[in-house]
Amino acid sequence: MIKIYNSLTNKIEEFVPLRKNEVSMYVCGSTVYNYIHIGNSRPVIFFDTVARFFKYMGYKVTYVSNFTDIDDKIINKAKQENVSETEISERYIKAIKETYKKLNCLPHDANPKVTENIDGIIQFIDFMIKKEGAYVIDGDVYFDVAKITDYGQLSGQTIENLMNGARIDNNDKKHNPIDFTLWKRTDEGKRWDSPWSLGRPGWHTECVVMIDNIFKGPIDIHGGGLELKFPHHDNEIAQSICVHNHKIANYWMHNGRIDMGGEKMSKSLGNVIWADELLSKTSYQAYRLLILNVPYRQPLDYKEELLVQATTDFEKINRTYISLFRKIDLEFLEMKPANGIIDQELLDLKTAFIDAMSDDFNTANAITAIFTATKHINNLMRNGKTEADVLKQALKLLDGMLWVLGINIELERLREEEKSLVLQWQQARKNKEFIQADILREEITNKGIQL
Repeated sequence: MIKIYNSLTNKIEEFVPLRKNEVSMYVCGSTVYNYIHIGNSRPVIFFDTVARFFKYMGYKVTYVSNFTDIDDKIINKAKQENVSETEISERYIKAIKETYKKLNCLPHDANPKVTENIDGIIQFIDFMIKKEGAYVIDGDVYFDVAKITDYGQLSGQTIENLMNGARIDNNDKKHNPIDFTLWKRTDEGKRWDSPWSLGRPGWHTECVVMIDNIFKGPIDIHGGGLELKFPHHDNEIAQSICVHNHKIANYWMHNGRIDMGGEKMSKSLGNVIWADELLSKTSYQAYRLLILNVPYRQPLDYKEELLVQATTDFEKINRTYISLFRKIDLEFLEMKPANGIIDQELLDLKTAFIDAMSDDFNTANAITAIFTATKHINNLMRNGKTEADVLKQALKLLDGMLWVLGINIELERLREEEKSLVLQWQQARKNKEFIQADILREEITNKGIQL
């Protein structure tokens, strides 16, 4: 049983999919006016891990994440560089997709763009107006928050509290200060013709329409960073209730942010570490361990020593994996028919890993299970009587657990001449022929053989 902390109910709940053995998941993606920093990368890594675990457990997963390719920030960037918004957005979409690859994320099933969904957005807004959930003033369209009984239920906000905290502007055209924009009449940037004005959509409508266009109804999981709960996700829910009478997703999941020195990491504050810059200095495997070793709902205060520790942790896992892979490759190439021997401790470790991931995706405990597994595997390898089947079972277990966390260790089986070289080296060490062993070890290193 997989349990999820549902941000909508603030409870741990059993995951029950809308369709048996299928998972539909949408995660808010980037506004594409710059590269992504490590704070942006946390939901990318975490929700990739969520999708991987569901697949590991046998679910068919449809995972979608969008690109917001029209926005004031994109317009401003285009003005600064004297190029079109399309050139800016396409540049950074390409760059961000490359960063996803560097982070070893599985390809999404779709990456819809706002500009590809304008007709649907206009139709959606028009429907809200006809249902009296929205109104038009001077070519702008606003959502009438007062029409939704439970507005703010995701973030715990109330209309009364929001009204008390709102800045009162006597010249404001809106019915209420907290009503939000669905369509903006504008003379700047990329614009589209609509029944109300020449303009562009408001941010909060875009995801609702893209979700409905792709999934044709409610989904299992809607995810994103904690900062999106209000107003973005509250506003998504409000519009969906108005039009479809449902709350988009049965489970809402939000990851904590990444801070630096206790301060929010933000492009606007300028205190960012770019993801590509970090990945040029360290392995994605170590970085994913760093991110996943903190429970996803907690804030993560980035420090250089965390990366150093994560790098050390990965090196330990990597050494065990390579040793196990090579032992199987060297000693059990010509396998006799499997005798069916099963190591119960390996089965128990798999159960511990699954239990951790099933408990609201407790990746920190899942990593602990992996380290326990590496210790057991090292003991198995030191025991000269360990059966080949058990070692193969261990490799399959380690492969699976690491895959869920998005960590791959790529090794190829040795060619015959390489195998002969390694076996000579091992024999020289065994015979305490240290000079010859050193010569052979240097040759192994020069050939790029990992041991």
